[in-house]
Amino acid sequence: MTFLIRQTLIYAVPLMIVALAGVFAERSGIINLALEGIMIFGAFAGVLFVRLVQQWGIFDAARASGDWVTLQGFMLLSMGVAALLGALFSLLLAFAAINLKADQTIGGTALNLMAPALVLFFIRIIANQNTLQMATGDSASWFMLKKKMLGVSGNMGFFGETFLNKVYIATYICIIIYIVLAIILYKTRFGLRLRSCGENPQASNSLGINVIKMRYSGVAISGALAGMGGFVYAMTTANCTSNGDVAGFGFLALAVMIFGNWKPLNIAGAALLFGLFKCVAASYSTLDINGDGVYFLKEIGINTNFYRLLPYLITIIVLAFTSKSSRAPKAEGIPFDKGKR
Repeated sequence: MTFLIRQTLIYAVPLMIVALAGVFAERSGIINLALEGIMIFGAFAGVLFVRLVQQWGIFDAARASGDWVTLQGFMLLSMGVAALLGALFSLLLAFAAINLKADQTIGGTALNLMAPALVLFFIRIIANQNTLQMATGDSASWFMLKKKMLGVSGNMGFFGETFLNKVYIATYICIIIYIVLAIILYKTRFGLRLRSCGENPQASNSLGINVIKMRYSGVAISGALAGMGGFVYAMTTANCTSNGDVAGFGFLALAVMIFGNWKPLNIAGAALLFGLFKCVAASYSTLDINGDGVYFLKEIGINTNFYRLLPYLITIIVLAFTSKSSRAPKAEGIPFDKGKR
């Protein structure tokens, strides 16, 4: 059960933070279908920064001296770099949708097509291969928190073993960011103005709200969260590697957002549900639910491909039953025109 909860969080948190990224863009009135592409670009930016810092020798010195605080600090800095590059990349969508009044669906699709090609191009230049990795080691050996770092050698109990041992601090940082931004979106003047621009931009403009500025802000925040989510995905599930692919997590995050009806609390629950199925798909052969040494799902004898298909199958089924009751922001996807009433 400890392993199941821990792995579910690892898969659910990137989904949750990227789904919130979609909420910020769409609540401002911009459809952000480019979450997949921004995740790919953010993952590349974060992994590249980690690789460069390793090559500078800073990581090696901190690891040799057992300075885990410095290592975690550079990991957080890498998340910041991924967020910054994700925000900059998302401004392409904002410019096309706001200034050029281009079709937002096509713009997002274009970024999704451009991101993996651009990332693979850079990887070939930097590493002369199709995958960018850390210079040495992997994320589990460099950034994963373990009980020996806390000075504990024995069993830490259910809570300690589940939430403090073999976990990434990035998981908890993302949860904190999620809570803070959810409060900002619904409990502050900025959040109210942002949401008004996605519901009735003409009315917002008549009250003196700069709709263009708010929409740019919404897309930039969306890009930052998606870029950060892409790096966290690469670090926690792919051993800090970038290869122009995030296994469709951006599109899964869109499904989580729609299933959660654009509301942070609902999205958190939906992300945990999808994260659970993703966990099952990734580790069904070693999943010991009861702790009795029996791998129940493996013993059933179901084809491996079924478990890999399960998260996406659940996505289709859930959306088929819930999409009719979902209520998107009224003005999303509609270019803002000051002269329109």
